[in-house]
Amino acid sequence: MLNHPPPLSPGDPIAIVAPASPPRDQTTYEEGVSRLRETYDVRIRWHPGDERGYLAAPDADRTAALHSAIRADDISAIFCVRGGYGGLRLLPHLDWALARRHPTLLVGYSDITALHLAFYAHARWPGLSGPVVTEWEEADAATLNAFQAQSSGEATDLTANFDDVLQPMVAGTATGPLLGGNLSVLSRLIGTQYLPTFKGAILVLEDVAEPPYRVDRMLAHLQHAGILDAVAGVVLGHFSTGDLDPDPPTLALETIFDDYLGARSYPVVKGLPYGHLLPRCTLPIGLPLRIEASSDHASLNMLSGIGAG
Repeated sequence: MLNHPPPLSPGDPIAIVAPASPPRDQTTYEEGVSRLRETYDVRIRWHPGDERGYLAAPDADRTAALHSAIRADDISAIFCVRGGYGGLRLLPHLDWALARRHPTLLVGYSDITALHLAFYAHARWPGLSGPVVTEWEEADAATLNAFQAQSSGEATDLTANFDDVLQPMVAGTATGPLLGGNLSVLSRLIGTQYLPTFKGAILVLEDVAEPPYRVDRMLAHLQHAGILDAVAGVVLGHFSTGDLDPDPPTLALETIFDDYLGARSYPVVKGLPYGHLLPRCTLPIGLPLRIEASSDHASLNMLSGIGAG
């Protein structure tokens, strides 16, 4: 059974925390906070000056801020300042008993994948892989509408209002909890107590600035760990390779995906507007999804929304 937080409504109090890296640009962060204040009652739990290198604050301070937001009965959701890196460092220090008593909607993506999966594994929280605070000022209407639909508890077509067209790789139909996020972060959880079981799940993956051989290596890791055999379906979001060295031979990402996923017995689709670019859909991590793929069509539909438990 999931430990559902309530849906999020305009005017609700939210906490802004920084469990990973600080904002790259203070102005962008402040503009994001201002945009959020137009819809929600914003409570700040991170302040400039707390940074420790690439971390938004020391581990103990970031953990305490997260616990404070979870413990507060008047906080409806926790919005992360940005991803970057740092969530993995917090996992051994998190109070899972507290989390089970106070399910709270956690919003973020990229490095926040570590928190989403760990909270799902240990506290049975569903969460939203959605825009971080530093993106709110530049977020387009499709991105914001997608977030509002998911945060309010609607069960929707994930690609509604987006121009992107899902492309089937392997035909089939499956239903299961939507689990995944950033491939690099997810792969670092393999072999730890913080990775939930993927048996029967719909696996969603994205990554940014990863050369093809690294994507290949991480998919091989998922294969050797049994994850690609355990899932009921796979959905690929946006991947980018960054600047490639022109001299060594390489493989196209499409070839690598086909090598690992092209002959599966379950449905596989690509082209989901999800990753490190805007516009982007918001994904309800841990909630049930139905994936349908034929030879020329694919669809992804949530079967229940936040708060439906």
